[in-house]
Amino acid sequence: MRPDNPAPLAEAAARRHELTRSRAIQALRELDRAGAPVTFASVASAARISRSWLYTQADIRDQIQRLRDITAGKADTTIPARQRATNASLRSQLAAAQQRNRQLTEENSRLRRQLAHALGDQRAARPQSSNDPPP
Repeated sequence: MRPDNPAPLAEAAARRHELTRSRAIQALRELDRAGAPVTFASVASAARISRSWLYTQADIRDQIQRLRDITAGKADTTIPARQRATNASLRSQLAAAQQRNRQLTEENSRLRRQLAHALGDQRAARPQSSNDPPP
């Protein structure tokens, strides 16, 4: 009789574990990319694994909770990951808006000065009536 060798069983279990992890991570990424709600149930269903197994994986559990919290309350208006604004793009938009605001403020001031001069010229060109006070 051959002695029992547990090594092949352990190797098979390790391969199965890594395959399950990769399916869970792939499902998580696809749900996030699509803008779908990320929950334990949705990840488990997409990866065809059990929810209880997901809860035992600390790193995957943390990712699911983080993404779930981000999309909480916005399930019907979630934005896919590829369309979400980055901090750099938001800063760029803010800088552009501030520059445009400065330009408009300067233009507004210039137009007010031109209007004041035009009204002054118009008043100076108008004939004096007896009711107008002398300048």
